[in-house]
Amino acid sequence: MGRGSPTGANRKCAIKGNISSSGKIYHVPGSRSLAKTDIDESSGERRFCTEDEARAAGCRVPRG
Repeated sequence: MGRGSPTGANRKCAIKGNISSSGKIYHVPGSRSLAKTDIDESSGERRFCTEDEARAAGCRVPRG
């Protein structure tokens, strides 16, 4: 068994990973873009429970 984190499409982890014209990006709680970032799972976007998980999926922090 894993570390107790949910799996699959129903995950409610706080980090949002999205795909933009500048690549795969993740937004953490407290970032200015988190609230306005919508996740479109049909296009490959998803939520992550840790930053390590987001980076392992090929995401990076936003530039700015």
